[in-house]
Amino acid sequence: MASCHTAAVAGYVVEGHVPAPAIRKLLAQRPKIKGIAVPGMPQGSPGMGPWKPGTLGVYEVADRPGLPKLFSAE
Repeated sequence: MASCHTAAVAGYVVEGHVPAPAIRKLLAQRPKIKGIAVPGMPQGSPGMGPWKPGTLGVYEVADRPGLPKLFSAE
């Protein structure tokens, strides 16, 4: 889930080039997770060339290890 940027937002970790709609969803729903992430630096993510909405996987950062779970496709 590692990437190049990390932010703390309202008690959550936001890792990588996460689209704003996913952050708004996180803050509105307040799920019991540590945060959300877009791993790596994928082309088409916000800040990495023209953003292509609907093309990124945004994943949950869970409390315990396991398979990554999709949080939002944006």
